[in-house]
Amino acid sequence: MDTMGNTLETMETAGLSRMTKVEIVVEGADSHSVREVFRANGASGFTSLSGVSGLGHGGYHQGRLIFNEQATLELLITVVPEERIESLMAGLRPILESSSGVMFVTETWVSRPEYFE
Repeated sequence: MDTMGNTLETMETAGLSRMTKVEIVVEGADSHSVREVFRANGASGFTSLSGVSGLGHGGYHQGRLIFNEQATLELLITVVPEERIESLMAGLRPILESSSGVMFVTETWVSRPEYFE
């Protein structure tokens, strides 16, 4: 059996369920739009971290708040069942096309799938 097969078997044996995690970093001004897309596409919840810092195409962004939450970067994270990911991506792409930001989509495993459905 290959490594992926072993991983799948191990996760299922451990009682975990496969889901999809979306992490998106956007300017504070765009965070409300991301939250709305999450809600409109069936995400049962999300985690939001304000004042994130990092280095990217736009240069270095410091994590401290300068004037208000709109002037900083925010990281929003949600987990959804695989069948919701296509519509979620369709809602998030226009936000990233009109302003700066980055999105990461990964397979993840959760212990309480009912929390995300």
